[in-house]
Amino acid sequence: MKKVHSVEEYIETNAHFSKELALLRDIMNSTELDETVKWSAPVYALNGKNIVGLGAFKKHFGIWFFNGVFLEDKQKLLVNAQEKTKALRQMRFNSIEEINRAAVLSYVKEAIENQKLGKEIKPERKGKTVVIPSELNTEFKKDSALRDCFDQLTPSKQREYCEHIESAKRDTTKISRLEKIKPMILKGVGLHDKYKNC
Repeated sequence: MKKVHSVEEYIETNAHFSKELALLRDIMNSTELDETVKWSAPVYALNGKNIVGLGAFKKHFGIWFFNGVFLEDKQKLLVNAQEKTKALRQMRFNSIEEINRAAVLSYVKEAIENQKLGKEIKPERKGKTVVIPSELNTEFKKDSALRDCFDQLTPSKQREYCEHIESAKRDTTKISRLEKIKPMILKGVGLHDKYKNC
């Protein structure tokens, strides 16, 4: 997909739907939303929060509502773009004749009101869990200062240390690795910090 820097450029790039996109743009610009370009497509936001986007494809064009899941959809105009998207909903069209200006405007105004009410699904952060090896756990029971210092490390640094111990095949190697990393944990540094600062 071509990188675009303005809504005009996006409409030019999608000339097969230029009249349709211009009409939808007019509807968006009749509201209080701010027009911008994100991900090389027109996006309309309220106080920095994405509300609506425009999109053109080979055979259809449309509007996506970033938190469309909260729209009442009384006219049954919305589709769920993909099963994995929780909040995003699309309004798809094949021709300019399918655009009901009043209906589109009412959906956009509802989306604006929903944002003002704070209705939004925040993306889930799926961080990897830290699995502490038994050797390190045993050491924590003996040395609470070591445990405290470990807990203050970022999850990624904690994972690096745990994986470093766990990846050793022999128990003796695990113990020697543990002895080497203890002073580093107590200093509050990560396993690979010395390489990151180069």
